[in-house]
Amino acid sequence: MGIEQEDLFAPRLVTTEENFAPGHRACIGCGEALAVRHVCKALGNNVIIVTATGCVEIISSLLPQTSWRVAWIHTLFENVGAVVSGIESAYKVRKRKGKVPAAKEVKFVGFGGDGATTDIGIQALSGAMERGHDFLYCCFDNEAYMNTGIQRSSSTPYGAWTTTAPVGKKSIGQMTRKKNMPEIAVAHRIPYVATASPSYPFDLMDKVKRGVETEGPAYLHILSVCPTGWRSTPDITIELGRLAVETGIFPLYEVINGEYRLNVDLPKLKPVKEYLKKQGRFKHLTEDVIEQIQARVEEDYMRLREKVK
Repeated sequence: MGIEQEDLFAPRLVTTEENFAPGHRACIGCGEALAVRHVCKALGNNVIIVTATGCVEIISSLLPQTSWRVAWIHTLFENVGAVVSGIESAYKVRKRKGKVPAAKEVKFVGFGGDGATTDIGIQALSGAMERGHDFLYCCFDNEAYMNTGIQRSSSTPYGAWTTTAPVGKKSIGQMTRKKNMPEIAVAHRIPYVATASPSYPFDLMDKVKRGVETEGPAYLHILSVCPTGWRSTPDITIELGRLAVETGIFPLYEVINGEYRLNVDLPKLKPVKEYLKKQGRFKHLTEDVIEQIQARVEEDYMRLREKVK
């Protein structure tokens, strides 16, 4: 059915080189910064990264300092897909004209948060995937617009508190369900789509390598715990990432040329309450609402397992 969970923790040979350098301004316990660090380790040096406005850009590039030790471009919320596909196309032309060595292989990678991916930038990303450009796109999903004040996005989960989906007499916070961006990517019939988490670092790095080695578009959706917006303590970031997987809220899986593969297939899911109760953004939820969330998670998880079969 899938890779046993123990295999995800098996030792790997990992570089000690840090292309996402320390000294950035991420919050304590930031899961997104940890995810970026792992992704950059897997990418190596021969890469051009295009990053949307958002937490990653703000914490890493306050002039005159930078945390980037590879070629890096900051672009707007809405056009990472356009910029990375344009750079990839330009490089192919230069290679064809002999202006760069034919043997030199450069990886093209886009970074965006959930707002820059599922909301503002989805049109450019969809176009880049539809056109078949050779690139990897990494969505660092912290489930809200954290950089600008914890506003809701279409990736914010049902029932979560945000500043623009507050809890009140007639509101439990976010009233809509989280957009399933990996499935939207799958619908483009691209060769590689996967989910990942820095709580499973070897699995994350393996998927980055598979993504950049795939010819054509590849999409990687990475859950990035945000203690500030999730109202969780910084010391449980890794624990929360694992609980998201163990409860079935964020399954780890791959879709390779349309074929689904579960990377962690648990015989029994933990109750979602174990995940929700550790986050202040869910503290207002009643038992009835938690039961509704539990039922939805189980339904979605079984639907995913059916696709694997």
